[in-house]
Amino acid sequence: MTRRTLPAMMVGLSTAILLAAGPALAQEMTGVPGSPEATETIQGQVLPAPALPFGGEINLNAAQSKTWWPPRIVPPEGAPNILLIMTDDVGFGAPSTFGGVIPTPALDRIANMGLRYTQFHSTALCSPTRAALITGRNHHSAGFGVIAEQSTGFPGYNSIIGRDSPPSARSCG
Repeated sequence: MTRRTLPAMMVGLSTAILLAAGPALAQEMTGVPGSPEATETIQGQVLPAPALPFGGEINLNAAQSKTWWPPRIVPPEGAPNILLIMTDDVGFGAPSTFGGVIPTPALDRIANMGLRYTQFHSTALCSPTRAALITGRNHHSAGFGVIAEQSTGFPGYNSIIGRDSPPSARSCG
């Protein structure tokens, strides 16, 4: 069993497992640039991919401003799969996976094959907490200053984990 500690900015439970697959090489963009539907498949030799500058416009009020979303990164064919299990609203000592009194044999088996994060501090909101966990960064830096349903299209609040905040998952193998 391996125990890892995330930075002190992050209390939840999680286990991550990385399943390897072949490399992908093609880069492709779809959708209208700046729209929430735009996607980009990156080659993956350099991570994170260079960030695009904010393409919208920020003025004195929202009516005069123009929103802009960077393209969503989509995995190329053959990209690795990552399994991250995070149980919300559970005390650290509750599940048997972390020494608690409630039997969780399935979580125990999975956790024994992966990592256990034991020092995570929440932001009191679901989406920002998850973004902080996944990236290891402050939730505003990861684009989640608010819950995903309230995204605005402005930096820190567009509910998109940007290229400068790559996931902090590591291979278990």
